[in-house]
Amino acid sequence: MTTQADQSTQIHGGRLIARRLKAHGVSRLFTLSGGHLFSVYDGCREEGIEIVDVRHEQAATFAAEGWAKVTREPGVAALTAGPGVTNGMSAMAGAMQNHSPMLVLGGRAPQMRWGQGSLQEIDHVPFVRPVTKLAATADSTADIPGLVDDALATALRPHSGPTFVDLPLDFVFMEAPEPEGGEALPDPLDEPVAEGVERALALLADAERPVIMAGTDMYWGKGERALLELAERRGIPVFVNGLARGCVPADHELFFSRARSEGLKGADVALVVGVPMDFRLGFGGSFGEETQIVVLGRTEPERDHPRPPAVELYGGMDATLRALIGDGSDTSAWVSHLRAAEIEKRAAEAAELSDGRSPLHPMRLYKELGEVLDRDAVIIGDGGDFVSYAGRVIDSYEPGCWLDPGPYGCLGCGPGYALAAKLARPDKQVVLLLGDGAFGFSGMEFDTLARHGVNVVGVMGNNGIWALEKHPMEFLYGYSVAADLRPGTRYDQLVEALGGHGELVERPEDVKPALARAFESGKPALVNVLTDPTVVYPRKSNLA
Repeated sequence: MTTQADQSTQIHGGRLIARRLKAHGVSRLFTLSGGHLFSVYDGCREEGIEIVDVRHEQAATFAAEGWAKVTREPGVAALTAGPGVTNGMSAMAGAMQNHSPMLVLGGRAPQMRWGQGSLQEIDHVPFVRPVTKLAATADSTADIPGLVDDALATALRPHSGPTFVDLPLDFVFMEAPEPEGGEALPDPLDEPVAEGVERALALLADAERPVIMAGTDMYWGKGERALLELAERRGIPVFVNGLARGCVPADHELFFSRARSEGLKGADVALVVGVPMDFRLGFGGSFGEETQIVVLGRTEPERDHPRPPAVELYGGMDATLRALIGDGSDTSAWVSHLRAAEIEKRAAEAAELSDGRSPLHPMRLYKELGEVLDRDAVIIGDGGDFVSYAGRVIDSYEPGCWLDPGPYGCLGCGPGYALAAKLARPDKQVVLLLGDGAFGFSGMEFDTLARHGVNVVGVMGNNGIWALEKHPMEFLYGYSVAADLRPGTRYDQLVEALGGHGELVERPEDVKPALARAFESGKPALVNVLTDPTVVYPRKSNLA
């Protein structure tokens, strides 16, 4: 017989989920309404977790990743069964390659009727597993809290990444006792120093032309303070990509960007911190033939390095970088050499930055934008060549202030990222850089931004083409196909129809006034800037 005391400890599965989320500091759930998730919504409402609903499940999942990228806390999305889960898979795949810690909760047809053809019945786990660290289905209501704890912890352990928990409809509506609280989530600052630092110290001690190349996993490992101390103590120039942007302020005397080729090719020792030697580093070819490479990762890589390193270090970012701090050779001549190269390359950009053409050169647009951005503005890039230009000239000064799709390169991430970034950092400028092609993937999320009162400012480079494809195809074949969009489309008017603020800009001198009105509007805004489709981005990297 069940006593009154026993009954009082029973709560439904959705509430069990919400209590575990709340216990681990989760404050928002990103979702698109679905009947399989009603119990989860009820639990979140009771526990004070804000439910943020979007217009497409990809945006909910991108928002969960965006929350993780800005806060370094797990983002959480809930997707209804079947098409809800499949709609979120591109974002999961991107998060997997970005090592972004997040939890996706999936609705699932009821277990009691499994195999009988319930609405949206499909086994998600087999096709979700390749793009997540963990994918599991709850076996009972009582199983749910422990599974949520495990999924959140797994998302944060190196390599961090997305996890997925499938929730049968009957189990989340049924009741079970609430278990005692689980363990605290892992903290990257607790990760131990890597073995073998002595070999790296020996190389650094004799290095005359050292460099640091830091990337996303350094950010996930909370290594930025130790990185800066190491660079300053040894006088090592620093180059960054991915989420490492801003971890060394762009105006720091040891930060370089334009001189990257000179620095990496000319280095005698390169400390490669939290970044794979993938296409962005020429599969290792970006470094000189004689460069001694020291690789530092939070754990061993998922695939072999395309170029064998001299030293491999796998351990805590903060602890290992601190173990490498020490005195070395005088690098002042090397730093001065790179600074001269940096200044020369920046000077060569002056003509494009002051270009007066109409439609605009993207570089002129970014010059105008850069002059109105706050130092701690959060910049989101969602596009091809238009965002590549931004990556060259828009500077970052603080961690977590530059978000782009990462190596998976999935367009449509921007509005979800921007939604999460502004909710997490309401006092900061959040600027969404959009190509007109990228807008087509998730432009309806401006409705989401308007409904939730999230005043993100979008800046669109509207050149009426898929530039990343059109220009290379014309170079290779002398023609292009499937690479043209409608020129001059008034995306700003669409944003206005969705409850936002819109601006159309056709001349360089009109950019700043339009940006000022957009920031002052208090609404989600789109500054639709017509850009010159004949401008070809000077791409150098071999993407494959």
